[in-house]
Formats: sequence, structure tokens, C-alpha cells
Amino acid sequence: MSLLTIGAFAKASRLSPKALRLYDELGLLAPARVDPVTGYRLYAPGQLERARLVAWLRRLGMPLARIREVCDLGERDAAAAAREVRAFWARVEAETAARRDLAAFLIDHLTWKDPLMSPTVEQAAEPLEIRYAALSDTGLVRESNQDTAYAGPRLLAVADGFGAAGAPAGAAAVRELRRLDAEGGVGTGVVPAGELLNALEEAVEQAGRAVRDIAGSGPAPHEVGTTLTAMLWTGSRLALVHIGDSRAYLLRDGELFQITHDHTFVQSMVDEGRLSPEEATSHPQRSLLLRALTGAGDAATADIRLHDARPGDRYLLCSDGLSAVVPTEDVRRVVGSAPDPERAVRELVALANRAGGPDNVSCVVADVVEPED
Repeated sequence: MSLLTIGAFAKASRLSPKALRLYDELGLLAPARVDPVTGYRLYAPGQLERARLVAWLRRLGMPLARIREVCDLGERDAAAAAREVRAFWARVEAETAARRDLAAFLIDHLTWKDPLMSPTVEQAAEPLEIRYAALSDTGLVRESNQDTAYAGPRLLAVADGFGAAGAPAGAAAVRELRRLDAEGGVGTGVVPAGELLNALEEAVEQAGRAVRDIAGSGPAPHEVGTTLTAMLWTGSRLALVHIGDSRAYLLRDGELFQITHDHTFVQSMVDEGRLSPEEATSHPQRSLLLRALTGAGDAATADIRLHDARPGDRYLLCSDGLSAVVPTEDVRRVVGSAPDPERAVRELVALANRAGGPDNVSCVVADVVEPED
């Protein structure tokens, strides 16, 4: 068998000699033979396939440690290696989407600070109030309830736990955010956007640590976690934090708008045009999460942004025990017709149970109203 010099192998594989030396040191791509006299690295033509895969994965931005895992897996099971690449890229796209949302918020926030623009909402908005209700139900199939629903004067939250310790994980995440409801300061009166979002981001980090504490150091901490969708009320704005597939909706002028984006594998396929929204509703992997607060402590980024409130707005937060079971039009009908939040949450939970109640279901509804004199 004729061996290739490092220069010839580098040209054929499109990897530089410097990269090849590094990959040899890391055990990612060892040469077939090292000349005992000159120390030159020599490669077999059969190694080109692995080398080209390494080059392609590097262009994707995959870390070297994960590249080694994919390459080793590919030699045994190409389909499994393909699934790893698909999962990696789905995670990249999810993180890119989160950065895109943050960039959009910063552009809007800095534009409002332009002195040539109209006064900011923080300067001009009149304080408003919210009326709220929360309800969580086990459903008709599950033996226990892993959801947590909370509504208070400043905080609305829904968490959908999963895994062996899903219920305490969800409860712990919401408990960390409830500190914002209890402490005052942020959430009382009109608060600058930067201060509000920083407080919420810090609370989410605390929630993530609480979930990791719940998961402990068991054999599969990534299998324990929770979604989290919450809104912090400031008197004129609602600050939204969202990670996972629980949802937030806004009913305004009779129209129902979904204001969160599901962090699921199926939703990423819809975003890419590989799946229609109708196909997504029955896809077998529709509950596969790309982002959540988990015991593994992965750096999963939550969506955090502001919503300007108007009198007459009605907000709905819910777990997928409602959104995945009840058609959106039925949700809109109930949210739009219920006379108050208490009636709305009861009717929404009843809808989910009439549809078979296959999952825990949690709903929080809040009305934005002008303060009474």
C-alpha cells in the first residue's frame, strides 16, 4: 500500500498540515505510520474519508471532541452518526434564533433611546393593572402532575417538568422566579428595560441551578428538566421569558397571537420548510425539545423580551397539555369569550380533558385593565 506524505494528504483532504499535526496529538486522526528516522507522518489513502468528514464537521463549527465521537460512530453506524450531526445543527439553529431575537430587541431598544424618536414607553406609559388566575390539572391519563402554574401580582408562570423528578424541577424553577414577585423593586411601577431584563435573566440562571440541584448527579441528569414560560409585570409592560414548548398567547382586538416560539425539533423542521404546520401536529417527535432547563446544566439560552401592554389585552400561558390537544380556534373562542380569567382557565382545562386529557394541563390567564379610582 502506497502511503501519502502529510503534504499530499493535506491537499487531498483539504486539511492543513498544521491541523493534521494537531488532530494527531488529539487522537482524532492519527497517521498510518511515522517514519522512525525523519519523524514524517505518513497517511493511508483509506484515511481520506475520515479526514474529509473531519474537515466538513469543522466547517459546521462542531467542537473537536464531538467530531471525534461522530467520526468514531460513523465507522460503526453511519445512520447514528447522521443523527448526531442533525442534533448538533438543530442546536446551533436554536441558539442562532435566540441571538437573532436578542439582536432585534437591542435594535428596538436602542432606537427608542434615539433622542429624535418619540418618548419611550418607560417615560410615557400610564400604569396599568392585571387581573389573573391559574389552574393546573393532572388530566385523565397521567398518574401525577408534573406541571406548575403560578399567577401573582407581578409574575405569571407555567413550567412543564419531565423525567423522574420533573414535578420538583418545574416547581423549583417557578419558585426562583417567584422571588421577583415577592421582593418588590423590579415589578413595581415603571422599570427601565435594561434593569428589568437583567433581573429576569438572573432569575432564569437561578432557576437553572435549582433544576440541576434537583436532578443531582444521577446517571442521566439531562433526562430531568422543565420548560419555563413566564411574564413579569411592570405596570405598563410584560417581560417575557421562554424556554421549551410551553406557550404564551396574546388576545388583542379579538385576534389570538402566539408570542412564543416552540424550542422543539419539529418546530425547527417547520422553520426550515421541511415540514408543514399541519404535519407537525401529528409528527412522532413533536415533543422532542431542543432547549429546556435540564439537570445536565447545558448552556440553553432562554428567549427574553418585552411586550407593551394595552388595556383590554388578555394573556394566556399554558403547557402543551392544552396547546397540543386543543385546536387553536377552540382556544381562541374560550379565551375571547370567558368573562374573567377564573372562568377562562376552568374552561380551557375542561376543553383539554374533554379531548381525552392525555397530559397534564396548566393555564394562566391575565387581563390588562386600567386601575380603579
